[in-house]
Amino acid sequence: MKKQYYVNGDWKTAENFADLHSPYSKEVIAQIPQATREEVDQAIEIAYNTRKQMEKLTAYERAAILEHIAQLFIENRQKAAEIISLEAAKPMKFALGEIDRTIETYKFAAEEAKRLTGEMIPMDAAKNGANRFGYTIEQPLGVIGAITPFNFPQNLVAHKVGPAIAAGNTIVLKPASQTPLSALFLAELIDQTALPKGAFNVITGSGRTVGDTLVTSDKVKMITFTGSPSVGIGIRNKAGLKKVALELGSNAGLIIDKNVDLSQIVPKCVAGAFSNQGQVCISLQRTYVIDELFDEFIEQFTAAAKQLVIGSPLAETSDISAMINPDEQERALSWVQEAAQNGAEIVTGGVIENGVFLPTILTNVEPALKVSCQEVFAPIVVVNRISSVEEGIAAINDSNYGLQAGIFTNDIQTAFKASKEFEVGGVMINDIPTYRVDQMPYGGVKESGTGKEGLKYAIHEMTETKLVVWNQN
Repeated sequence: MKKQYYVNGDWKTAENFADLHSPYSKEVIAQIPQATREEVDQAIEIAYNTRKQMEKLTAYERAAILEHIAQLFIENRQKAAEIISLEAAKPMKFALGEIDRTIETYKFAAEEAKRLTGEMIPMDAAKNGANRFGYTIEQPLGVIGAITPFNFPQNLVAHKVGPAIAAGNTIVLKPASQTPLSALFLAELIDQTALPKGAFNVITGSGRTVGDTLVTSDKVKMITFTGSPSVGIGIRNKAGLKKVALELGSNAGLIIDKNVDLSQIVPKCVAGAFSNQGQVCISLQRTYVIDELFDEFIEQFTAAAKQLVIGSPLAETSDISAMINPDEQERALSWVQEAAQNGAEIVTGGVIENGVFLPTILTNVEPALKVSCQEVFAPIVVVNRISSVEEGIAAINDSNYGLQAGIFTNDIQTAFKASKEFEVGGVMINDIPTYRVDQMPYGGVKESGTGKEGLKYAIHEMTETKLVVWNQN
């Protein structure tokens, strides 16, 4: 089926197409338009010309549009999840969970659209501020260029589209090449709302063409990107003075302290390490277990991992399916083999069977090996012994990344110590670092990026604060 891209409230046909393959069955599931630079420029121009119309919408109208999007996802929940499973090989139970989060995300955006306010400035607190009245207002930036990844093709899109609409901006969306169908389905839903035509546009094609055109256009006022550090750094270098929000890589770490209940912790660790084949920005990649619990944890964790159901993403019983493409599976396999050649023990997994990379647990892994120090983005987790929480904190901080980290402990002083000393954007006490709800501030330090997601926080990234001062003399 040949698809069309969506610009100015209309479906446009491209001259060139690329086959889209199912990661699991390898069948061609659609042909996706490959936009030219000129077509991207046209979409940007349309979004730019629509910005004044978008600015005039009231907070009530913007909120109503976002509520309508949420309602349309409620009505089309199964279909939206099936599209995700088909194009991303995300097991249905997780695809349905993503749509539920997407609904919440648009609802949060609707709520925050009504709360977008400035503040009063006490001008007379300054010696020269007498008889002056000051306040700030938050104004939309204009055109937002959104570049999104494959692993959450609806919810991570919602984290860019939702706040952009809430703030009164227009959008040009470039979805990941492997998951354009979800973005095009979103366009079908948005087309049914009262959003002005031209305020939301979806352009599919290569990152080199679509992404670079968005990043370098003077009419695009902000780029919001989720993806790899190398691409994110390239975006920042090309973006000039426009705003840039980057949600980049991670190799999220967890400490398991003494005197905790492993029966409660192990299921969380299995979910954190292996959900969506480990293709999650805050997937549990490094686990540091206090020595006295290490053997018991490995035994329980391995047994639970072996219970995961491997199969088609469209089957409701599947826990694990194929990674996004064969090259990524082979890359992950090579990292495991490198670790094994350097003394790591493969407790379970470490192989590809029937096109699926099996859940993999490694122990005794040196910190300089790729499976530890880089972002593995696969169903692979490192479990190492530590003799103290301090050793675990040092190991987690010994990373180029700093998105989220977690610790399980019953000692409040240890919890406070970790919350202060972890070099990350988010600390999860008595939870895995993979925990996220969509209204919380979300973003990292170091090579994990800049800026914050979470609706309230992203909206403020997408506005400009203007000061107004009245002289009452």
